[in-house]
Amino acid sequence: MVPAPQASLNSPLRPDVRHGIPAILRMMAGLLLCTALVACGPAADAPAEDAGAVDDASTIFEEGMAGDGDDAAGDADAAVDAAVDADENSNVGHDASDPIIVGSKNFTEAFILGEMYALALEAAGMTVERKFNLGGTPIAHEALLDGDIDLYPEYTSTGLLTVLKADPIQDRDAVYAAVRDGYASQFDLTWLDPAPFNNPQALATTAEVSAEHGFTTYSELSEIASQLVIGGPPEFFEREDGMPGLRGAYGGFIFKENRQLDSGLRYPALLEGDVDVVLAFGTDGQISGYDLVLLEDDQAFFTPYQAAPVVRADMLAAEPRVAAVLNQIQPTLTNAVMQALNWAVDGEGEEPIDVARAHLAEHDLLEVSP
Repeated sequence: MVPAPQASLNSPLRPDVRHGIPAILRMMAGLLLCTALVACGPAADAPAEDAGAVDDASTIFEEGMAGDGDDAAGDADAAVDAAVDADENSNVGHDASDPIIVGSKNFTEAFILGEMYALALEAAGMTVERKFNLGGTPIAHEALLDGDIDLYPEYTSTGLLTVLKADPIQDRDAVYAAVRDGYASQFDLTWLDPAPFNNPQALATTAEVSAEHGFTTYSELSEIASQLVIGGPPEFFEREDGMPGLRGAYGGFIFKENRQLDSGLRYPALLEGDVDVVLAFGTDGQISGYDLVLLEDDQAFFTPYQAAPVVRADMLAAEPRVAAVLNQIQPTLTNAVMQALNWAVDGEGEEPIDVARAHLAEHDLLEVSP
């Protein structure tokens, strides 16, 4: 199945990756300073104040690394930050001759979207490298900030909640505006156009259970929940953006049993009748593949998750055609389309690159040269 964007069920990412300075950079800073101390150590004819300055620098460095003394630590951290800045600045910046590095997170939908972006850029005559399966949002976001990748598909509410650590917003246009502006001001990153499909947390059931109990909306489900068993991950039953929040928004939602299930077990349990309702995600391939009923969130409790390419501004400045190429893909990706594409991989065993290529060819997006 397609794992979620998972902003609402994951711990937030601290947005400033510079707080986690790699140990290797601290070691490099130490080596550089030690080299300077040797090269510039007090000679017999050196002025006394110069020797004192070297001694002060040595003391500041040693105390800062040991974590003793607020002022010394601050000066040492500033020196390390300067080394980090120099290292980062030497690795960022995009020349028009550089390949465009497309990344992705670690689930089916991310692979498909990443391949679409890569294939379309290649069709437009650009050289592309792929760095897929990076992991979750924190890893992908850091890779983008560090210049290890130039772009990757991200979800609007993931950016809002996990990266920007802002409060939830229900309106999809407002969510997009918030991440577009927040990423630009904080990270110098650009959100291109969002796709129309929405991949939020959702609730799904079989057509038989829906017909037998007469519910297709969350409001209807909340009234008869006591007759049914629901399955989902443990955190769904505990977090405010899961079951407790649903009870607050709709009332009811007291099920006969809350059954904790790992992601890979939810749909088999639903199909075998072990549970009646499961936590799903809006573009899961299993929804179309098994003809399931995706219930209507009629009070709009779950926040919207639209996917869009997030791009480094320096790369976009060097290769402005990227925006036009990728924005042409987005309108073709509806919920029904994305469910079918995901099912082709997860249910029918096709490769993400083949599924992506077929979709682009169907919409004549492998022949564009903006």
